[in-house]
Amino acid sequence: MARKFLYVVAILIMLSVAAAFAYRFFGDSLLRQVLVPSARFEAKPHVAQNAYRDPAMWIARPDKPNNPAMWTPEGYAPAANPKAAVFFIHPTSFLKRSAWNAPLDDEEANARAALFLRGQASAFNEAGAIWAPRYRQATFGAFLTSEESAEQALDLAYGDVEAAFDEFIREVGPDRPIILAGHSQGALHLTRLLKDRVAGTALAKRIVAAYVVGWPVSRTVDLPEMGLPECTVPDQTGCILSWESFAEPADPAMIFDKFDATQGFTGQPRKDTPLVCTNPISGKANDDAPADANLGTLYPSSDLKSATMKAGRVPARCSGRGLLLIGSPPDVGPYVLPGNNYHVFDYSLFWANIRQDANRRLTAFLADRD
Repeated sequence: MARKFLYVVAILIMLSVAAAFAYRFFGDSLLRQVLVPSARFEAKPHVAQNAYRDPAMWIARPDKPNNPAMWTPEGYAPAANPKAAVFFIHPTSFLKRSAWNAPLDDEEANARAALFLRGQASAFNEAGAIWAPRYRQATFGAFLTSEESAEQALDLAYGDVEAAFDEFIREVGPDRPIILAGHSQGALHLTRLLKDRVAGTALAKRIVAAYVVGWPVSRTVDLPEMGLPECTVPDQTGCILSWESFAEPADPAMIFDKFDATQGFTGQPRKDTPLVCTNPISGKANDDAPADANLGTLYPSSDLKSATMKAGRVPARCSGRGLLLIGSPPDVGPYVLPGNNYHVFDYSLFWANIRQDANRRLTAFLADRD
């Protein structure tokens, strides 16, 4: 099982390492040339309304054999009968420039996505039964261009996520508590799902928390339209958590240059707006937590043959506009994005604390409902 986690790290690396090193030496222009599809986007039909009733459309669901989201490191175990249901949207696992969107049957992308769930969604498998859909995700290069094709690719991907969410709600029933979570592209789709399908509905009252990790959320021009407030304290429920991890010195230009050129959900510019920053160690907004409060970071061994959980190694503090700073670069692997961006490790740096956070918020949610 430890080896499987290492594969997660390796595959996450594959999404970013080539781009990271190329960026350091050649900048955006080379990245676009290598990773952005040259052909224009070709419109594709929406998935059938009942497509996600087919178990094959899910990477993880409670009745699926060999569910990758059931992985845990030594000393942890998934709950036999978890009380909540978790809808998890995986990050980008499709790297090809041959198409703007991943085919649903792309074996490479699907295998990578399954591995992501072992290192990310697994943090929630004590609190909830995890559902994670396959979807026609936008390719990695879609995030490196402002072409209309990139937006069309993201819209197509979101349509699949929305259809999967509808089936998830139907399957889990009318009363079960819900945890929403995602990372990177998955978190981007989750922001839209919150705005479109949760805000202003009865469903909002069933949300334990939404973990929008690895994608910026503007506190002033996104959050007001997303239907839930920012989580400010550890036992708060019905709220949103978000963070982006950087070691120091941090240079977020690679993210902000593109984010700041867009408009928020309110229709106002995102430029220079403050971001939601939840400290995943403490569960508090805009907080500072020392390393000794970190319950466990997942570390791969140098030979990549094992993985260990180490507590007390990585601190976290929200700083400036809303970045999560983790101090000096931790030695969790050599594959860090430009600007000391630890995006690849947003979950693994705080895996044990995220697990505790979800359990604590679920306990508070159930107590309030009773």
